[in-house]
Amino acid sequence: MAVLLGLGCCNRRTGCKMELPGLAFAVWMFICFYASVDGYPSGKVREACTSMIPCHGSSPQLSPEHTITVNGTEFKPGDNIEVHLSGPDFEGFFIQARDAEHLDSPAVGSFMLVDRRLSQLLTCGRTKNSAVSHTSKAKKKYIKVYWIAPGDAPKHVQFLATVVKKYKIFWVKIPGPIVSQPNALSPTPPLHATSEAVSTSHPVSYLSKPFNASGCGSMKFCIRNPSNCDPESASCFFLSFRQEKSSVFIEMSGPSEGYLAFALSRDQWMGGDDAYLCVNEDHRVHVSPAYLKGRSRPVLDSENALEDVSWRLVDGVLQCSFRRSIRLPAYKGRFNLDATYYIFLADGEASEGGLIHKHRRQPLITNGIYNVTGLPHDIGGSRSPRLIKAHGALMFVAWITTVSIGVLVARFFKPVWSHSFLFGKEMWFQVHRMLMLTTVTLTSISFVLPFIYRGGWSQQAGFHPYLGCTVMALTIFQALMAGFRPSRHAPRRQLFNWFHWSTGTTARILAVVTMFLGMDLPALDLPDPWDTYTMIGFVAWHVGIDVLLEIHSYCLVRKVEVIEDDRVQILQSLTSAEAEGRLFKQIVLAIYICGNVVFLIAFLAAISQI
Repeated sequence: MAVLLGLGCCNRRTGCKMELPGLAFAVWMFICFYASVDGYPSGKVREACTSMIPCHGSSPQLSPEHTITVNGTEFKPGDNIEVHLSGPDFEGFFIQARDAEHLDSPAVGSFMLVDRRLSQLLTCGRTKNSAVSHTSKAKKKYIKVYWIAPGDAPKHVQFLATVVKKYKIFWVKIPGPIVSQPNALSPTPPLHATSEAVSTSHPVSYLSKPFNASGCGSMKFCIRNPSNCDPESASCFFLSFRQEKSSVFIEMSGPSEGYLAFALSRDQWMGGDDAYLCVNEDHRVHVSPAYLKGRSRPVLDSENALEDVSWRLVDGVLQCSFRRSIRLPAYKGRFNLDATYYIFLADGEASEGGLIHKHRRQPLITNGIYNVTGLPHDIGGSRSPRLIKAHGALMFVAWITTVSIGVLVARFFKPVWSHSFLFGKEMWFQVHRMLMLTTVTLTSISFVLPFIYRGGWSQQAGFHPYLGCTVMALTIFQALMAGFRPSRHAPRRQLFNWFHWSTGTTARILAVVTMFLGMDLPALDLPDPWDTYTMIGFVAWHVGIDVLLEIHSYCLVRKVEVIEDDRVQILQSLTSAEAEGRLFKQIVLAIYICGNVVFLIAFLAAISQI
């Protein structure tokens, strides 16, 4: 019997391994002595029919608090035996009946439920309804079921149970009563009835003082975020490796009250990685090796591959250290530390009982591959992939500088530069066209980068990619529409002007909204709330300059109005009136460009720091 509220299964000698979907039972048993166990709070744990050890990153408790009782000691084929599991509050359970003389044999007989709200039937092997498990993590004190003896039952049958009180507090293979067929000889005790209950963990100690960066780059390999930060500070993520003969001593520290984790990976994607977690469980830190399979939760391994485990949890800073051998050939999923890998460093939340949750931001990833037992380095890393950084930077350049300045020039500088020409065209038009073509080019290049990085569409980016595609479509449509612009006095010119303005304005508004959403996505995740306030500041800056120039244009026109014969006569055309404010507009434009560059530099600097 096994209760599975965790993520994988452990074996005392060979570690953990995720079960391969659809693998035949016989091949599965051949590959590993242990069985694979996945975490299912719903209790649908057919994969655990053979395994008895839930892999929750800690060892089983030695003295069971729960008991199994039955209403009889003898049975005949077809009889119903009443089975009770009781004790202090528990979350999960798994009950089976097995041959008392061969406890590793398949489940025997079938069960019948009493309360379907608390328990459910499972099929183990070829025997239908041969096990009972929980239906949820709801706390329970008592379970009652009926066992139906099969026609080919062995002479002696024993009931076994694994019970989980909390995530890391569980008992494996609690032995229950033995029931026998009439006139059967006394059963021969099995060779390893409760061997799994033997503790496999090494002693754990408490760190008396925080880590320090002494020896980084000279005696030990260090990763720090932010670069060169002090691991004693409350904002520093720190990971170090120090080789000591045939082992490596590892230190990990960071501001987290949930968990810290690092992984060795052969590429810059999660999956197939060797990971190590320090998890805060009820103000005690548990250190566990794990295996990352795709983007699913890590599969926790047993702790016996780690030595000299220590931890510290003070003022929201979690620190742990441990030692492991450079090579661990007996442990599946453990990488050799004398090879080169990308290194991931992540943090996240953990719920009661030490169950970890997905990290809310992108893990720190080294920019290259490193051998932690080779030449010592003192490096940083990035929480954002380079392609995503380039995507964000190009979009900021396009929609904070080039498009904003280009729109302002077209809106207010026609009369100012109406008599200045560049390459045979009016200067305002050439500047506007150059800036807009630059915007289209930058947006197009930036648009394809996330698809190259993801290899397709991102399912975890919310509305950002949808709005981004809309902005890209409007940008291309605006450029194509400008290419078919009617002549100045053509009948359709007014219609063109309206469509040109409305399409451009819609694209700019959506682009700002898209940038707001993109800044907080895990792949970029600029500092919050700084990014939001800075973007609001840019929008206010642009709107303020636009309103200022509108007011100036209105006042300039009013200045040349003369009241004559009870009617308003415009003494000068709008074009010539606008031209009188040339100096003022040029000063405002210079200030606006400087302001936009300041905002752009601020965003680009933030991107470079993540």
